[in-house]
Amino acid sequence: MKKFKYILLITLIGAFACDDEFLDVVPETSIGAENFFNTEEDLQIYINSLYNFPGFGIYNSDRATDNATTTGNTELKTMMVSSPSSTTITGGWSWSTLRSVNLFLENFDRAEISTEKLNHFEGMARLFRAQFYMGMVKRYSDVPYYDFVIDTDDTDALNMARDPRTFVVDKIFEDYQFAADYVFESQPSGAVNKWVVKAYMARAALYEGTYRKYHDELGLTASADTYLNMAKNLSKDIMDNGPFSIHNTGNTDADYASLFTSSDLSSNSEVIFAVYSEDQVKNSGWSETVFGNYEVSPSKDLLQSYLMADGSYYSAQAGYETFSFVDEFQNRDPRLSQTYAYPGFNLVNTRTYSQGGGLYVQQLAKNFSGYHQIKGFVNVRDQATINDLDYPIIRLAEMLLTYAEARAELGEITQADLDQSVNLLRQRVGMPNMTMSVVADAYQQAKYPGVSALTLEIRRERRVEMALEGYRYDDLMRWKAGKLLEEEPKGIYFSGLGKHDLTGDGIEDIVLLSSSESVPDPKEENSLGATLIYYKAGNVGENVGVFLSNGTSGHILTVNERGTFMEPKYYYRPVPASQTALNPNLTQIFGWD
Repeated sequence: MKKFKYILLITLIGAFACDDEFLDVVPETSIGAENFFNTEEDLQIYINSLYNFPGFGIYNSDRATDNATTTGNTELKTMMVSSPSSTTITGGWSWSTLRSVNLFLENFDRAEISTEKLNHFEGMARLFRAQFYMGMVKRYSDVPYYDFVIDTDDTDALNMARDPRTFVVDKIFEDYQFAADYVFESQPSGAVNKWVVKAYMARAALYEGTYRKYHDELGLTASADTYLNMAKNLSKDIMDNGPFSIHNTGNTDADYASLFTSSDLSSNSEVIFAVYSEDQVKNSGWSETVFGNYEVSPSKDLLQSYLMADGSYYSAQAGYETFSFVDEFQNRDPRLSQTYAYPGFNLVNTRTYSQGGGLYVQQLAKNFSGYHQIKGFVNVRDQATINDLDYPIIRLAEMLLTYAEARAELGEITQADLDQSVNLLRQRVGMPNMTMSVVADAYQQAKYPGVSALTLEIRRERRVEMALEGYRYDDLMRWKAGKLLEEEPKGIYFSGLGKHDLTGDGIEDIVLLSSSESVPDPKEENSLGATLIYYKAGNVGENVGVFLSNGTSGHILTVNERGTFMEPKYYYRPVPASQTALNPNLTQIFGWD
């Protein structure tokens, strides 16, 4: 029986949180603030309505990075192949969440409850304000800062200019610190507690510290260490004093994967914060499309980042770029086969996979990499089990990697630091420990010129451990590595036309034909009696089922042209033209018009 979950049912839908855009300020709701905020129950209901944490979508949110490609549209994908401006990039300038938070902060202290509880509720609201403004800073850098509800006739507030990033970030961390000081440590399972606040604060501090270090266009490099030290200290506090440990039962082939397909994470020692589901009470919203064949598919570039099982670099092998699908999975970090569908994988949940269940054979298609994702994929057919899936939103693993990265960026890291952070993650999957004597991998150096060998390996570990959980875009942005997104994502490599084994048993499963050939009727069977699967292969633009880089051989191509990532412009977004027309004090920065 699943432990009781703190499943949030928002009962004040629309009562205080409006869908107003920035300038569409409306009076406080018909309920009226004077008739609410009077009891602890009122405050709890309102705070619950501010909860807005990710769920199933985490497993598709690496799309259009170098971790995964997508056939769908994304804002950055469109920007890189067009001529974007403030008239075409219009999303994101929404302030309804901030108004809801500030409305609470202006009224909550009327409740007749203890000072301790008032401080807790204030801390919760200030956490949500910090989270809101951290998102705005990531997108726009300089933004107007409001810690009050704007009245409809407050022309000064409605016409404010952008506040400097430094000012806004200072305010963000004031809010985080208050929340860290006063939010209760003991909370129901699934509710935000003190450790969740500190984890979000550590995440934000690492982002801001590395962003300032690498983005010289801001002129804030000198203050980067302030935030790196904050990230270091917060993550170390969680490591040392929090009730968490890495989930490790000794099963190197399953422990990692089990974190993402669990129907009960409430007692998992690694989970700092999760979104919980309960069949027929709050269904998970999970979709089998995470497996692939619907917009998103994992990339070869991510696959090539995984180490060999002995800790050596995959890219150190001669000809690694042209390894077959079967060879790519030989003697690798076990996390690879707990993230990607591997040769020999047994597929049960087939609802978006027309080739059927059993021994997995890739279903190839134009603009898909050919790889499929099993991280977060529930490989069962039972709908009740699927409905019950929990989502790990913050894991101790992230805090270990935050600590290691912050220490490395500060130039302070030691072997002891590695042993209590990165190496705990490696030990879970039976990988050799990372040591201080690592030699730079040329594959990694080409991606991040000028970065130390040890920092490169910590970045690799972060990419592998947190793969396809939605971290990659922010990581590339804070490291000033947007140019990596210009490389066209590659898929599986095929040496040529003809028959190919994709299951690893030495028996052919598919046949690649040239664009001029016809699929035979009847189709040939292999030695196991299975009908071979036929695809026509050719160049982009031909009437074929699979695009190969050399037409009749090469990597599967997912997109013909990724476009250009303009630096530093595309690390930011413009204020929508509709807003600058209403408020001329909202000027554009970094070349946007």
